[in-house]
Amino acid sequence: MSPPPIFDLWVFLKAKPLLWLVLTLGAWLMARRLQDASDGAAWANPVAGASVMLGLILWMTDTPYEEFFAGAQFVHFLLGPATIALGVTIIEHGGTIRRQLVPIMGALVVGVVVSVGTTWALCHLAGLTGEITLSLLPKSATAPVAMAVSERVGGIPSISMCAVLLTGITGAVIVTPLFNLFRFRNWPARGFAAGLTAHGIGTARAYQVSNEAGVYAALALALAALLQGIVLPLIL
Repeated sequence: MSPPPIFDLWVFLKAKPLLWLVLTLGAWLMARRLQDASDGAAWANPVAGASVMLGLILWMTDTPYEEFFAGAQFVHFLLGPATIALGVTIIEHGGTIRRQLVPIMGALVVGVVVSVGTTWALCHLAGLTGEITLSLLPKSATAPVAMAVSERVGGIPSISMCAVLLTGITGAVIVTPLFNLFRFRNWPARGFAAGLTAHGIGTARAYQVSNEAGVYAALALALAALLQGIVLPLIL
């Protein structure tokens, strides 16, 4: 019995290097449309939506992650220029940021200590192994830093990557309704908290809500990654 025509079509498309890049961009555009249709609702986070769609496609087609990444790695390459672009916005607001340097550094240290400390305490209470705990500690840093720190201190980088993704999506979804619930309207502080705890995904959400919040989220993302990248390997 010959396979159905759609099977032949899938085998043909799967051999094309641009397939996963096109599917990745398509999933992202569909997720953005969903968020636009929901009037920018935080629960319709496009990163979460696109991840679910791509995960289902990989599962249904039994495609290994390595094959997917080989086709979609151009998106990964763009993370570098995107990160540099965030730095440009920080430089443009350099004068304002310098005048607030003391409270910014204080919030940075407190935020990182609370994030790492509460993660360690919860892992200890849950009885997780040392290797898993070390993998979860840098979960609020941006992905490249978290994976590098995890590998350096004896964790598992792939678990760290999953923790980073879940932390970012969760933070981006709850940050706006949480601050609105407590009627906290200080945009720099809201953005700094989003970038500190939810790294790049939280920063993207902050820019959607307020450009001022986005600048402080990008600043927190960079400083938190730098602090965790230097300190965690020294103390663990």
